[in-house]
Amino acid sequence: MAETLQLFVGNIVHCEKPYEVSSLEKGFVALKGNKIVSVGDATSLANFRATIEVKYNILEYILKDSQVLIPGLIDTHVHACQYSNVGLGMDLKVVPWLWEHTFPLELKCKDIEYSRRCYDAVVKKALDYGTTTASYNAAIYTDSALVLADSVIKHGQRALVGKVNHTRQGPDYYVETHKEFIDETRRFIEEIQKKKSSLVQAIITPRSPTCSDLENMELLIGLGKEFGLRVQTHLKESLEGFKVFTTPPVKNPNCKTKIFPKKTIYAHCVHLSEEEIQALVNSESTVSHCPNSNVNLRSGICDVRALIKAGIHVGLGTDVSGGCSLSLMNAMRYAVACSNFLSFGKDNYEPIGWRDAFYMATLGGAKVLDLDKEIGNFEVGKEFDAVIIDMNVKDGPIDYLEDCSALETLQKFIYAGDDRNVVSVYVAGRKVK
Repeated sequence: MAETLQLFVGNIVHCEKPYEVSSLEKGFVALKGNKIVSVGDATSLANFRATIEVKYNILEYILKDSQVLIPGLIDTHVHACQYSNVGLGMDLKVVPWLWEHTFPLELKCKDIEYSRRCYDAVVKKALDYGTTTASYNAAIYTDSALVLADSVIKHGQRALVGKVNHTRQGPDYYVETHKEFIDETRRFIEEIQKKKSSLVQAIITPRSPTCSDLENMELLIGLGKEFGLRVQTHLKESLEGFKVFTTPPVKNPNCKTKIFPKKTIYAHCVHLSEEEIQALVNSESTVSHCPNSNVNLRSGICDVRALIKAGIHVGLGTDVSGGCSLSLMNAMRYAVACSNFLSFGKDNYEPIGWRDAFYMATLGGAKVLDLDKEIGNFEVGKEFDAVIIDMNVKDGPIDYLEDCSALETLQKFIYAGDDRNVVSVYVAGRKVK
């Protein structure tokens, strides 16, 4: 019996190189199982069909002219446990927001049923927006974090899931003991491995470099090295939070960069000096840019252009619930807007544009999470994580009055689209929306 091959035919847009957007008008992507086996333009489609018709049963999907196939969107920083607080406390800055809204909410995740309702909602909504991969922060509770992993597996998303570590500089009701800090993280990692999911992996998640003493932090990083896991944390999010929640990576003798392994994922990085940027370059660390959150909580505006020029991989994070939406379209808009703000009054400043934002939401995000060998674009051999967008949908956010090219359709999606324009979502070749 012949194997089945899926063939997507229509307008295709992805990034083959950093910060460059490629368009295939009436092109095709073919996949066998979860892997991409061929990509081509309209002129090579007939020859490709002829070579496969004898070998495979072909399931063909013809996109409408108003539709575009793009890679799955990648959220490099989101607090799943904070979802029910979306839109609350936006009149506060980071530190009071954490104490008045965030810590009391994360405490609720000790309740497994609450966690299940929250995490199911987060994962489903993220998929609705076209987020095929997310790097999640859960709460400090191991069993709650495992529920998040189960939700990801159940709904077919791809994710890094982290149990947050926090032993100090928080309320007494929401910190771990020194023993829990390590023992529970080990239990979390081992339980994730038992699930044997190809889509979900654990990630080491200290809340910030100063939320534990140096000895415990070194033990935690050692645990990550033992299991071969990435590390994610917050860094220099706001000026008011330096003493409480963030640490300069090179200046504080109590928490030196050397304790963090190479390729650590740092969220925010709004207030970095040139010396600190170079420290990230030297450690091959990556940055999750969270523009919506940075504006909402008045943390500042990250100079993404400076990070890019330095050679740092930058992705986008929604940072819910500091960010008020799980939409990466929203994150792309805010990234462009914030860069425009920084350019005002500067003759030689080149702000990022929609192409840069799209790269950061796809291949750039994959590089930040060290997943670019598996996902991020439509390269042969990679897994098929993809989204079909359509800007001509009934009751959509805008009226589609004139035909658009593939690149014009993508621009409309970035600046004006929402979940109604995400008509199909695929993760590892499986349709999940």
